[in-house]
Amino acid sequence: MFIGRERELAFFEDRYNTPGGQFVVLYGRRRVGKTEMLFQFAEGKQHIFYSCREMTDAKQHAAFWERLLKSGIPPAKYTNTFRDWETAFKSILELPSDGKKKLLIIDEFPYMCKGNPSVPSILQILWDEQLKNQDVMIVLCGSAMSFIERKILSEKRPLYGRTTGIYKMGELPFDDAIKFFPGYSDEDKMLAYAILGGIPHYLRQFDPALSLRENVIKNVLTKGCVLYSEVEFLIRQELREPALYNTVIEAIALGNTQLNDIYTKTQIDKSKISVYLKNLIELQILEREFSVLSSGKEQATSTRGLYRITDNFFRFWFGFVFPNLSDLETDDADGVFNYAVLPQLNDFASPIFERVCREFIRKKNRLGELPFRVSKLGRWWGKLDSVASEIDIVAVDAKSKNYILGECKFRNSEMDAADLERLSERSALAQKGATVQYAMFSKSGFTQGLTKQAQEDESLKLYSLSDVVSGFGKLNL
Repeated sequence: MFIGRERELAFFEDRYNTPGGQFVVLYGRRRVGKTEMLFQFAEGKQHIFYSCREMTDAKQHAAFWERLLKSGIPPAKYTNTFRDWETAFKSILELPSDGKKKLLIIDEFPYMCKGNPSVPSILQILWDEQLKNQDVMIVLCGSAMSFIERKILSEKRPLYGRTTGIYKMGELPFDDAIKFFPGYSDEDKMLAYAILGGIPHYLRQFDPALSLRENVIKNVLTKGCVLYSEVEFLIRQELREPALYNTVIEAIALGNTQLNDIYTKTQIDKSKISVYLKNLIELQILEREFSVLSSGKEQATSTRGLYRITDNFFRFWFGFVFPNLSDLETDDADGVFNYAVLPQLNDFASPIFERVCREFIRKKNRLGELPFRVSKLGRWWGKLDSVASEIDIVAVDAKSKNYILGECKFRNSEMDAADLERLSERSALAQKGATVQYAMFSKSGFTQGLTKQAQEDESLKLYSLSDVVSGFGKLNL
């Protein structure tokens, strides 16, 4: 069953239906579902879909040619030019199309380029001289993101400026990811997302007929299952020094988010750590986060900001699998879940819940359901009256005249008036004279007193876990 990707499919359909030549590059990290989305896009269209492999140029060309012949291109015309890449690419013009756009999709294109670095130049000349004026669409797809950005899309490279579309594909959003578990409770949907994130390959490893506990034990903590070794596999495949990268990621997973803290925890040279962090950011495993109201100058400072693991499953694996490998290697998956995972699961899921709640506000903003148009939205941390403080959600308009401050709690107790009081004390963050409203998000609901206060105060809105999971909730800010 194919889930989500409506936005991506709409983009590619729009390119396909646009008259004239179309040249599109699709890229994104491994496992994100690029190939499956392209299969979905190509369904029902006359097309050539070729998946490159790591092989010599001669074998790559032979495999590509074989795929061309299977598509219905007349073979006799090209018998004497078998080894010519230019003729092979040009043959897309012979593809039967019933008057519709001719479509060529090349998946994992970087493998083709590594076998023959002249391929981009051949495509560039062919596109400039012939294909751009024909009713054809070429899609180049790749998972090697740094290769795509530096050697395909960057200035001074042959294909620079030729594309009619560039799409960097990310993981599925929360709304789509939880569709993999239609029978789960709202709490278990949130927990499943906190563990797996929005990577389709990971989401499909869980059996929706099994409980969350059974899935984690069977499909993450049991030696031999796909997800048990997935992180190690990806790190070894993408990076040259897996042991050092493991050390850096583990340090961040344990709460060391500032550069100096990562250095202290790992004892790796700071200049090298910066390179490792940069590479992990390029792979979309980490991100560098800044307080929502931080200045551009602060963000330009290399030592500022916090490092956060953006891939939920990497965070889970380094938080619970990596530290317990000795027990898991001796088949004690039940013990690790009961004594390591379960007691910390709410705390583990809390930052993910906060992120989902911020996306909840962001979606309301797009739909015009907020009392003002939000210009900045994110998490805030800093000092108020010389005291270190943090606010889960800060939303501000362009003129800093209107604020929404939000608190998110993923815990087994109701939010109460004291939680609101602590949040309201931080309203000193807002500029003098600004209007401040409050949004409270709670896994376990709210006390009667806080509920009554919200009914009487239009500046206070309460959102339950079911409100968030259902999309946009029943109340409008």
